[in-house]
Amino acid sequence: MPPQGDRPGPREGERTSSIAPRVFWPSAVVILGFVLFAVIGQKTAADAVATVQSEVIGNLSWFYMALVSLFVIFCLWVGIGRYGDIRLGKDGERPEFSVVSWLAMLFAAGMGIGLVFWGVAEPLNFFDAPRPGIGSSDAAKSEFAMVQTFLHWGIHPWAIYVVVGLAVAYSVHRKGRPVSIRWALEPVFGDRIKGVWGDVIDSVAVIGTLFGVATSLGFGVMQVASGMDFLGWVDDGGSKTLLVVLIVCITGVATLSVVTGIGKGIKWLSNANMGIAALIMLFVLIAGPTLYIANTLVQDTGGYLQNLLSLSFDTGAAHGEDGTSWVNAWTVFYWGWWISWAPFVGIFIARISRGRTVREFVCGVLLVPTLLTFVWFSIFGGTAVFQQATGKHDYVGEAGVSTNNALFEMLDTLPGGTFVAGVAILLIVLFFVTSSDSGSYVVDMLASGGDPNPPTWSRVFWALTEGAVAIALLLASGSGGTASLDTLKTVAILVALPFSFVMIGMCVATLRSFRQEREAYLAAKAKREQDRMVDEAVAALEEGLENGTLGAEGTSKTSTTKR
Repeated sequence: MPPQGDRPGPREGERTSSIAPRVFWPSAVVILGFVLFAVIGQKTAADAVATVQSEVIGNLSWFYMALVSLFVIFCLWVGIGRYGDIRLGKDGERPEFSVVSWLAMLFAAGMGIGLVFWGVAEPLNFFDAPRPGIGSSDAAKSEFAMVQTFLHWGIHPWAIYVVVGLAVAYSVHRKGRPVSIRWALEPVFGDRIKGVWGDVIDSVAVIGTLFGVATSLGFGVMQVASGMDFLGWVDDGGSKTLLVVLIVCITGVATLSVVTGIGKGIKWLSNANMGIAALIMLFVLIAGPTLYIANTLVQDTGGYLQNLLSLSFDTGAAHGEDGTSWVNAWTVFYWGWWISWAPFVGIFIARISRGRTVREFVCGVLLVPTLLTFVWFSIFGGTAVFQQATGKHDYVGEAGVSTNNALFEMLDTLPGGTFVAGVAILLIVLFFVTSSDSGSYVVDMLASGGDPNPPTWSRVFWALTEGAVAIALLLASGSGGTASLDTLKTVAILVALPFSFVMIGMCVATLRSFRQEREAYLAAKAKREQDRMVDEAVAALEEGLENGTLGAEGTSKTSTTKR
């Protein structure tokens, strides 16, 4: 790792003592401008964004399906292959965090809240309205519901995070660069990354991250309010006042957490999340259909592995417009959403992965969360699908499955489920806090020129900005509406298109850096071997001269020749 003095900095005048002006101010202006557009010109903004989304997802679904699958192949190749021993830090450096804390933080930041939100609802949605071509029997729909859910939450999204996280972690911890997206592309663009294009890349990452976290916060509090309404804690779960109060509370806790930093607030909350999630999961496993859960976990994991290749590249074309529309609405939408979150999650994972090898990084980020995800969905989603298929509980109303209430409905069917549902609300709030504080931390690092310990005032600024954006969009959407939030969510996903090309550049940059390091390692190894052989030869020569054996051998050979 280069010494601190060799670290290249931003251009002269680009960064003050606390922020990078060419990233901070353009990002803030764009965010403010678009939020005003979404609030004031709600219908116009929604129509414009929906049109663009339809064109992108409708015409480029093949691109997303192929690209994300290639990311999986790239990650497996890099992690398993000859580059796996490269350390993301100085040679011999130990990891900054324990394995448990590391996994808890990356899991909570990556998709912890999504698992709580969709753990029951997504398999039920797929069971109720499966992809065209799936059989009509409950058995066929049950297996499809779980396998398709595994696809959306398995190794594919985590491969997206690995691509960004690995490139950033190598540039930051191995090469000593600032914590920023732009520096991960230095092996491809060289010093040009210090200019305008680098500013644009970091600004896009800031905007996409803040939009994604703000919309998740807005939709998340709606689920919390829905759960409180379901449990009878409030009279009107759709009350704007209640939603605003929830956002203010979550943002306040997130602000305190991000101010204390990764080593304290974020780590403690992540560990608490994992503990509470494990207890709820254990409760559902024991109180629910335990044998069915065990059987469906094994069976559907096998189905996932058996069909992984075909599902990865399935665009739905074989079933006409209905098939492609279904895939676009779910799988392609998910791939765009995960890519839009990649700057945030990738940088955060990179920041906490100092000292790990490439193989540890890939296996830890790609495989461990995937296995935990399969267990989670098998327990929560498997229980709900079993109840729906056997008629023990009907989750499907006139408008389909209630995504916000599905988790609480399932818990309410179990003994003591009402109390556990209350604990689940706490879990949702804590997961949103960890998403908000880690998102604010990443945005702040980018807006501060890659400073791994950005100033406190800007941490507070971005944390409060996320909450303020979510509140403004909720209030602008009218009673019970989400129009402005939907618009911003769509924009966050549209950011995935340009950023997908940045990720392709990251793959090239990572391979180029790893190849250079491998060549340097082999050259150094060959030099050490050569030096060893020379040293051994010199030592043997010196020993021969000292013992007189070298001269004796020479005399013996001369006598033999004369004879």
